Amino acid sequence: MKSVSRRDFLKTGTVAAAATAATPLLSKGWFGLSGAEAPGYFEREFGITEALCRKVLAEALAKGGDFADLYFEHTVSNNLILEDGKVNRAASDVALGVGIRTVKGDQVGYGFTQELAEKPMLAAAATAATIASGAGRAPGARFTPLKLADYYPLKTLLTAVPLESKVPLVQKVNDRCFAASPLVVKVTSSFADQQKRILIVTSDGVRAEDLQPRTYLTATAVAEKNGKRERAGWNFGGRRDFAFYTPALIEELAKTAVDRTLVLFDAVQPPAGEMPVVLGPGVTGVLLHEAIGHGMEADFNRKKISTFCTMIGKKVAEPFVTIVDDGTVPNLLGSINVDDEGTPGQRTLLVDKGILTSYLHDRISAAFYGVKPTGNGRRQSYQYAPIPRMRNTYMTAGPVTPDEVVKAAGKGIYVEDVSNGQVKIGEGDFAFFVSQGRMIENGKLAAPIKDVNIMGNGPKMLANTTMVANDFEFNLGGTGACGKGGQSAPCGFGQPTCLVKSLTVGGTRG
Repeated sequence: MKSVSRRDFLKTGTVAAAATAATPLLSKGWFGLSGAEAPGYFEREFGITEALCRKVLAEALAKGGDFADLYFEHTVSNNLILEDGKVNRAASDVALGVGIRTVKGDQVGYGFTQELAEKPMLAAAATAATIASGAGRAPGARFTPLKLADYYPLKTLLTAVPLESKVPLVQKVNDRCFAASPLVVKVTSSFADQQKRILIVTSDGVRAEDLQPRTYLTATAVAEKNGKRERAGWNFGGRRDFAFYTPALIEELAKTAVDRTLVLFDAVQPPAGEMPVVLGPGVTGVLLHEAIGHGMEADFNRKKISTFCTMIGKKVAEPFVTIVDDGTVPNLLGSINVDDEGTPGQRTLLVDKGILTSYLHDRISAAFYGVKPTGNGRRQSYQYAPIPRMRNTYMTAGPVTPDEVVKAAGKGIYVEDVSNGQVKIGEGDFAFFVSQGRMIENGKLAAPIKDVNIMGNGPKMLANTTMVANDFEFNLGGTGACGKGGQSAPCGFGQPTCLVKSLTVGGTRG
């Protein structure tokens, strides 16, 4: 292979990739990579050989660390935005580098470099090694490639999709939104795609490669009626192939965005106070993720921050409540073939029929608790060390119908979507803005609501979930990202309709 400098590679990477749209693709995946990619990418493009990895790992362990790993990343990201009838913004970004971690007990030393050459990598490894002080140790005798499942296969590399194929998507979204209602006065649409290649090599002999796609298409509509304006939007995405964005999907996206906007003209504010709250299916699972899921991440429990830290094996919810964190659901935003420590993607049962059965573990917390990692060691990029993070977190379906749940609520509110959440991880206290919802009156859905917050405590909300319906849905969006420890990571969520017998609603005082 011809040698290419990092600067030249970054400068030409996206252009060269787009020019290869007609290049024949491999027909069969290997080691969990998509059928659109062969293994050995980092060796082919950057000369990352087994011998070099062994040398860098030896330097990371030179002062007595228990374990070390290398995380190589090459990510190409693109996005374009249509506003006022034309594409007026577009951007591309390329990230390339390696993160080197040394672990001693539960302490972490970390270094990273953007230069995939021996000297800067050894310097970063020496920085990571300073966490320990003792006799050096050698990495394992051999590296064994992991054979992984492929939960997000690509027919075509995203970098091989030309801009000319992406622009019509946002133009069609714009046209369909305006066609949906004469009240629509402004539309903003965007399309984004990201293609992340990673290689993980560990001192205990694991070698794992993955190609992780991420795409999304958004629509935001502004409508005007009698001098009053309202705004709402929607998006579809995940770890999706470009072929996912069909005319039928564009039609559904535009209709949903416009419908969510128009309903706000009739919205009222509910009364304030404690009342029953029904959470609708799908997107409201973000509240489960934020108010409950974070409390089940093992680092918060190892450090005794979470209220769940003494609850393994104990009842935390009613017997009809089961909560799962799953990295194996095809094409969802939080799915992973392998986590960022080299543990294969898997399904983890957190709450089984009301009993807390597991936390979400990375390697460090798993060693502390004497269990196996659950595949939740994740990081934003090569510049960060991995920490326990959720993947796709959801409550499974229950035994009753959605109408029965609403009827049981009697008088309260029905939440269709939430945003702008704030959560205290330790206590589990939360506040969320209800962006879409309805009043519940006499056990039936009534007027739409807006400009209201719901507040409560995550563990108490879980304990006070008194009914769960049989209409489970995953959220199929692709824009969301979860923040923790200064890092952002894509996550998925979902749930069925469920009844929380009491939450604080911040509406009007009338």
